[in-house]
Amino acid sequence: MTIWAVVAVLALLIPILAIVLDSQVGRALAERLQRGSPSEDTERRLRELESEVRYLSETVESLREETEFVRSLVEGRDGEGRRRLDDGE
Repeated sequence: MTIWAVVAVLALLIPILAIVLDSQVGRALAERLQRGSPSEDTERRLRELESEVRYLSETVESLREETEFVRSLVEGRDGEGRRRLDDGE
């Protein structure tokens, strides 16, 4: 009985395996296995991208702080959100 169950499972796995290997995921996996480990150039490019992302993140944060400051000046509010001057002053 168990031998027939094993044979039935294997018979079902063959078409499933063929479908997976013929899919885009299977092709991507095969391509990656064929290429091997990342090259030195790829690692260099990755380091450059990481440093560029870090720089852009810092720049965005700086712009956010500057925008907040300018908005508070335009609205006439202090750091705690209170109006610095009344309308008539």
